[in-house]
Amino acid sequence: MKRLLLLRHAKSSWDDLSLADFERPLSPRGLKAAPLMGREIAARDWLPDRALVSPAVRTHATWDLVATQWPAQPPVSFPETLYDAMPEEILGELRGTPESASTLLVIAHNPGLQQFAAGLAGGTSDQKALARLRQKFPTAGLARLVFDGKWRDLRFDGARLTHCLRPKDLG
Repeated sequence: MKRLLLLRHAKSSWDDLSLADFERPLSPRGLKAAPLMGREIAARDWLPDRALVSPAVRTHATWDLVATQWPAQPPVSFPETLYDAMPEEILGELRGTPESASTLLVIAHNPGLQQFAAGLAGGTSDQKALARLRQKFPTAGLARLVFDGKWRDLRFDGARLTHCLRPKDLG
């Protein structure tokens, strides 16, 4: 069984309008939410074996704050294709994940990440989690999906959404 954790970057700051979108840092709310999600991932024993993170400043910062909550950090890469990626691009990127990884974390952006998660979620998904995901996938929101098979064979409608967690639900 493979496990996929899809984490939307934590809340970013719009304080400096001169910054390009790629360069926006985390807001104070984001700086609090990211470690909270990292602790929750650890508490649920969902620690990833590998991570794929968009190279944008806010996703990189989210990764740093999440991963410091774990006893060890897995190998991570920052593929340029994940910045503002659409579902097909995200799927293409994670199909290259080594089969030795049983749990993969992807940190990226909306709307692509939400669309990707909803597109993967097949008929056996938890309906409450799916409704929550479709309604809103907030910053620092986490979707957990599972599937049988190989990373390279993952397809839309081919996984089961088990959880959709929001920082505000955790404390």
